[in-house]
Amino acid sequence: MVDLFKIIDLWIISKVTRRAIMKIFFLNFILLLSIMNGREGYFINPIISGAHPDPSICRAGDDYYIVNSSFEYFPGLPIHHSKDLVNWKLIGHGLHREDQCNGNMNLVDVQSDGGIHAPTIRYHKGTFYIITTNVYNSGDGKPGLMRNFIITAKNPAGPWSDPYIIEGAPGIDPDIFFDSNGKVYFTGTHSPGDMNSNGIGEIWIQELDIKNWKLIGERRTVWDGIFGCCTEGPHIYKENGLYYLLVAEGGTGKNHAVMIAASENIFGPYIENQRNPILTTRHVTNEYFVNSTGHADIIELKDGRWYMVSLGKRNDLDGDANMGRETYLIPMVWESTIVKWAQVSDTKWEPVRYLFPVPAPLTGKVERFTTLPFPDKPQYVNNSFIDDFSTNYLGLDWTFIRVPQKKTFSLENKSGFLRLFSKPNKIEDRKRFSMIGFRQRETDFDYEVRMEYYPTDDKVESGIIHYQKEWNYMTNTVYKVGKKFYLEQKLKEKNKEVVTLKKVILKNYDGSIILRVTSKKDKYDFYFSLDEGKNFNYYTTVDAIKMLDRNYTGALLGFFSSSNGKKSNDYADYDWVRYNDYIR
Repeated sequence: MVDLFKIIDLWIISKVTRRAIMKIFFLNFILLLSIMNGREGYFINPIISGAHPDPSICRAGDDYYIVNSSFEYFPGLPIHHSKDLVNWKLIGHGLHREDQCNGNMNLVDVQSDGGIHAPTIRYHKGTFYIITTNVYNSGDGKPGLMRNFIITAKNPAGPWSDPYIIEGAPGIDPDIFFDSNGKVYFTGTHSPGDMNSNGIGEIWIQELDIKNWKLIGERRTVWDGIFGCCTEGPHIYKENGLYYLLVAEGGTGKNHAVMIAASENIFGPYIENQRNPILTTRHVTNEYFVNSTGHADIIELKDGRWYMVSLGKRNDLDGDANMGRETYLIPMVWESTIVKWAQVSDTKWEPVRYLFPVPAPLTGKVERFTTLPFPDKPQYVNNSFIDDFSTNYLGLDWTFIRVPQKKTFSLENKSGFLRLFSKPNKIEDRKRFSMIGFRQRETDFDYEVRMEYYPTDDKVESGIIHYQKEWNYMTNTVYKVGKKFYLEQKLKEKNKEVVTLKKVILKNYDGSIILRVTSKKDKYDFYFSLDEGKNFNYYTTVDAIKMLDRNYTGALLGFFSSSNGKKSNDYADYDWVRYNDYIR
């Protein structure tokens, strides 16, 4: 999301016309008014849109912070900030330097859907902690590595420390818990029956020495959930004189669910809540606006109220969405529940009650529209993204697939342009190819890019990309053969070969082109202009579902350049990008 202040900044410095900015702002404002008509005092879910799964939340005073999984994306671990739980601003990344992401913590040649899984963010005595897992598989048949590590910072915007690897910590989805007695605990996962296994299914706890970043004491398995399927994503809390263990179960699809158990001792035994699952969409129709809700975290507000954040997938395309899993906000209360009966005399038994959280207490499910946490702080939704590369640094919204090679791009070679250099690597190679993008945030959007590109080598291509995975992407690129210049659209679908959908000769091409994509009614319409936007030529239409990958990450929109296996000194200069989306 882009806030009002960024819009004002762009008003001042942008080469993109004021008319264009005002049109985008006005359309978003009118659209939001129409959607929220008659819903004053409500916010709209998701609160963080576009490929932000596995949310974890913490509070420091009046400030709230969310971190999400980032998998093979770099920078990794996006961190958003809010003061009202509904307006969130990206302020930094936990993994923002190459030297954090090589060696034992490899994001350089990590596999797709590998990388950073399910972080936990916590604030304790002036320091922010993020604990998470890097999942790495070399692809050569050797066992995969799951490195659990911690990074710290005094300022959540960064800089963050180098990773502290926690040796001897199997599994994924770790949690760090600071107990009131001064002890710190690591909570993780392992395969059932094997405390040293890297699998999932059972939850274990062990004390953690944060001075030396080592596990100490005895490791104990504490709970295996309810369903016996994919128990993961644990978080520990201490409230009401009890320890609470929150987990995800049921896999990451439509059976995803949030479970909770409580204990008087951190090592258990944990007694399950009889009302489990406390959050799921497995009980609602496939026509509901969101599904697969799960992998949650909870937070107490300063005034004593509670909220939950969870992931979910919108039902925009065949029960899914190209944005992947996003972050949702759910109100929560605590209610008493009988967990067992205790014998108090020879003839008398009394119920033992624990307080358990009840998310979405009025409906039991994630709602599209929910009452504002703070009525005096309305939600401002503006999913526009505009960049004219007027600064000498790259904005926080931009991301790469893996840590980029050196000299992949430059903001200094040509003032006011992003230069993307052509690299030999192809998209389908498990390598660092020349691409930069930002997260698609809605199903319906307009995306427009001005590119200056005059290749000298044949078959070197540059243009735009719609990227899900190396096995699922779409490119629209310019290249030359001899003295002729072409615009070609290629599509890669899972388990299919790359195909050319359209190819045209660019007559009178002078090195400048504007490429436009309009997504509407589940179709992508493509256009191009060779006269600085005075006239646009319709190019082709593609069904949006062809980009529905259904994997862990959502789609990126961005720039792409490749010399297709050979060295080249060619490059493309990108003048500006405009993105505007429309909430369904």
